[in-house]
Amino acid sequence: MEEFEYVILGQGSAAFAAAIRANEIGIKTAMIGNGATKGAVLGGTCINVGCVPSKRLITVSTFVEELRKRRYAGLEYTIGKPDYSKIVEEKDRLVDDLRVEKYKNVLEGMENVTFINETGVFKDANTIMAGTREVKSKHILIATGARASIPKIKGIEKTNYLTNEEALSITRLPTSLIVIGGRALGLEFAQLFARMGVKVTLLQRSDRIIPNWEPEISNYMARYLKESGVGIVTGATPVEIDSKDGLKSVTATVGGKSAVFEAEEILFATGRIANIEKLNLTAAGVQLNEKNFIKVDRTLKTTTGHIYAAGDVTGEPMLEPLAAKEGNIATSNIFENAGKVINLNEIPSAIFTYPEAAMVGMTEDQVVKNKIKCSCSPVEFKFVAKAAILGDTRGIAKIVIDAKTKRILGVHLLAPHAAELIHEGVLAVKFGLTIDDIIDTVHVFPTLSEGLKLAALAFYEDVSKLSCCTV
Repeated sequence: MEEFEYVILGQGSAAFAAAIRANEIGIKTAMIGNGATKGAVLGGTCINVGCVPSKRLITVSTFVEELRKRRYAGLEYTIGKPDYSKIVEEKDRLVDDLRVEKYKNVLEGMENVTFINETGVFKDANTIMAGTREVKSKHILIATGARASIPKIKGIEKTNYLTNEEALSITRLPTSLIVIGGRALGLEFAQLFARMGVKVTLLQRSDRIIPNWEPEISNYMARYLKESGVGIVTGATPVEIDSKDGLKSVTATVGGKSAVFEAEEILFATGRIANIEKLNLTAAGVQLNEKNFIKVDRTLKTTTGHIYAAGDVTGEPMLEPLAAKEGNIATSNIFENAGKVINLNEIPSAIFTYPEAAMVGMTEDQVVKNKIKCSCSPVEFKFVAKAAILGDTRGIAKIVIDAKTKRILGVHLLAPHAAELIHEGVLAVKFGLTIDDIIDTVHVFPTLSEGLKLAALAFYEDVSKLSCCTV
């Protein structure tokens, strides 16, 4: 039997952040890795089959779209058919390089951390079996992440389909694709493949895509996706999947009627489930919540006092930087009695379509449900000078405030580089700033960040009648 002060189950963002913090404070730690899926190797989902490879392919597809648009007068050029296999090869090299630089080398540099490339299984609340090795510790962190959740649909067991992992590794573009799921993952993949020349149909169960976002963001996003060539069908509930003569079909109920959609490939973007099946959590007394993710309190402690959990294995929101923050905080709470908690209201999220979408804080609907008198004033980016300079005036900015205090409760953006722009909104929500604080802050001209200032000014002025120098 081997004894450690700390055992971390997992090898992704939460696990690495926890290990780095443990190493910094001198804790003898074992990180037990081996991902639950083939693609999630050292570094976990984000670096291997998530954020990094998907955003690389999205970036390339956006560049292809820009070349086809011929946005600026006076330029003559042609673009041939993209060699998608080479695009994927280059993506793979990027992932391999970053895995070595950001994970393998970092792990090897942590003198207090031992990596065990096995699947960890609880023998009891303090003992983990890692292959044939028995590891014991007084403190344990579960950070095993999550994987694609596939709904139970008639015929699915007989039909090959794609998840995010397979979709990122195919080297030949299909002629047509059905994407099931209209939230962040589904939208990103739908636009990526549509811009690469694939005929894409997106099926979304609810009456609009990204239903948990502001309606204005959802509506504008749908318009821009359609312009990219994505066919969107909302109110669609898949009931059967089949495969015949080289095509796959989805039979769905749409508006009370049956409809059949056909394509060469089907991609599921229907949420994620926790990687917990192999852990034997019962032996550790660790309980799950109502959605079958590990139940934790605000300090990330599970129902077994000395066992904590962090990252996607605890459920939504599933975001790489949040997972890392949770891994760090859990470790500090265990060994430094820090008592830290995370305020999810100040955690931003983004959708990497183009234009991008980003949000932080509360939506208008959430504010109203909390019985706060709300005020909102969306502003289109066509009023932002930098957008006109770039030749891309798509987008909208919406600030949600407490009407009484003018305090900013939420910021919602759809615009080029929205994921970069949202951080002013994050600070506003985090530190309780008002729209007057934003208005009083000088913004560089010309920049897209002025969109947020215009959204603040819109509570007082008709921004369509303001000159550039007003902001």
